[in-house]
Amino acid sequence: MNDAIRKLEPTALWNYFADLNAVPRPSKKEERVIQFMKDFGTDLGLETMEDEVGNVIIRKPATAGMEDRMSLVLQSHLDMVHQKNSDTEFDFNTQGIEMYIDGDWVRANGTTLGADNGLGVATIMSILASENIPHPAIEALFTIDEETGMTGAMGLKGGILKGDILLNLDTEEDDEIGVGCAGGIDVTATGIYNEVDASTEAQAYTITVKGLQGGHSGMDISKGFGNANKLMNRLLAANQDILAIVEISGGSLRNAIPRESVATVVVTTENISAFVSKMEATQFDIIEEFKLLEPDLSISTEKTELPNRVMRAEDQSIFVNAIYGAHNGVFRMSPTVEDLVETSNNIARITVKDGSIKIECLTRSSVESSKNDMANSLKAVFELAGYQVTLSGSYPGWAPNMASPILKVLDSLYEKMNGKKAKVAACHAGLECGILGQNYPEMDMISFGPTIKGAHSPDERASISSTRKYWAFVLEILKNIPKK
Repeated sequence: MNDAIRKLEPTALWNYFADLNAVPRPSKKEERVIQFMKDFGTDLGLETMEDEVGNVIIRKPATAGMEDRMSLVLQSHLDMVHQKNSDTEFDFNTQGIEMYIDGDWVRANGTTLGADNGLGVATIMSILASENIPHPAIEALFTIDEETGMTGAMGLKGGILKGDILLNLDTEEDDEIGVGCAGGIDVTATGIYNEVDASTEAQAYTITVKGLQGGHSGMDISKGFGNANKLMNRLLAANQDILAIVEISGGSLRNAIPRESVATVVVTTENISAFVSKMEATQFDIIEEFKLLEPDLSISTEKTELPNRVMRAEDQSIFVNAIYGAHNGVFRMSPTVEDLVETSNNIARITVKDGSIKIECLTRSSVESSKNDMANSLKAVFELAGYQVTLSGSYPGWAPNMASPILKVLDSLYEKMNGKKAKVAACHAGLECGILGQNYPEMDMISFGPTIKGAHSPDERASISSTRKYWAFVLEILKNIPKK
């Protein structure tokens, strides 16, 4: 299946992408891909090092005639988001990604593809291994753990890099040049609840919400896609007086809009008819509301084995109301940048089981004060419910610099090559530029990349034609880096 990918143009890039995708590389478990990248650098005879947190840096001298150009840092992250469809049998810890071609798209078989940011990594590998691509002196920076905390970028110390310009290859629209991004903070609420004996004159049900698009909790948050945790809570709230919650498992990663949620509930025999009726009515309303955005949305209710214990009614009311009250989605649009989401929140993961509650959110904003405002709003809701709230993993945004010299280079080249101007924009996602800029404030930074759709979901796909266009752009950029 992956052999067909290796025949695509540019062949070097796609071959290195296939090599990379054969290496399991979940966030926070990057040992194998770190070694893979170190072996790659040393096999080429290039200076290769691993810093104290696991980032890999490979240095390549300038090609002949390019020694007088400003030096470059080419940067991408090694880890990938691991998401799969519920009916896909796949172990991300042991298996390589199974890819196939679908028209102009490269996709994966029921899982995320890893084009985010694997195509960037493969691009840099292609340049490092080349013998005929003109380029200035290069420092290739491969960071770890971008997807679940950006700890690689945070841990990179000042003074290690010497480059003048940083090209981040993690933007996902080929007509866009990134000059800014959002920062983020993790909001986590934990609590306990009392359990009581389940009625013996009752029926247990499994409620399943699935088939949602999901996607990137930053780039896709403004698209109005359904959040499985919020939809499940709506179903539970509609029946709050006639059901008892046993357990809930919804969503997975903070940076992915939750696509699925499963809850087990108990309904007394006398209330079964009312439960079925209310479920049908609420399910109809939800599917009607989302039929254009979420055509594959499925909500099912099936009988299951009766458990011994359920959540106490008072605790259940508090929990359902807290989830209802917690904001999800766009919180504020930017007043200064047209169509840019300034602040948002993703209720990413909810776990309710055995007397414990855990609610995991990711709040993003390009404005630090607004990020803190959103986080404090969530904190207030969850603390009113009696839960403990922690705010962690905060990282800064990347403020746009419209006077950037490298921006002028890319802007001019793009228009010359494509006959139209690129979109120069900030994005509502976390790029590592803002963090790296803290220790390298004088480094000129820009972000761009090929078109990737559906990142952070099993619908992730990379455009073949866009990757060719992007590769040509990369080669021109390398040739046109300004002199020192």
